Amino acid sequence: MLYLFDGSLDVPTILKDWYEQETTSNYGAYIPFVGTVRSEDEIDGLSFDIYEPILQKWFNEWQEKAKEKGAVIKMAHSKGDVMLHESSYIAAVFSPKRRVALEFIDEFVEDFKASAPIWKYDLRDGKRIYAKERSTAIKGSGLLS
Repeated sequence: MLYLFDGSLDVPTILKDWYEQETTSNYGAYIPFVGTVRSEDEIDGLSFDIYEPILQKWFNEWQEKAKEKGAVIKMAHSKGDVMLHESSYIAAVFSPKRRVALEFIDEFVEDFKASAPIWKYDLRDGKRIYAKERSTAIKGSGLLS
């Protein structure tokens, strides 16, 4: 399941909801990853734009990969502004075996950073500034792709 929220994520509630959704699914492992906005470059926070159709397609492909391994993956991400020390990203893998979940969460988070159609902006002094130096071009994007 892919969940998008306006503003920062309520980590305890989301993780609890996901755990309760899968509590009777007989999974032996539940591995969450929580991404938090950290203080750097004198920012006040981050802001995010998301192209939802491509994100959903990307996520569906990962759901199929998870299904092949008998696992389930869930993800939540923020739209709009998220201030320092708040969460903008949560992912979790549920699987019968811990090794599958441990390896899968690592692959998923790394591919998310490289491929998800989410644009990041720094919030500084009330302004929203595109974080170009910390952004990664999406594979296949651009004029000459």
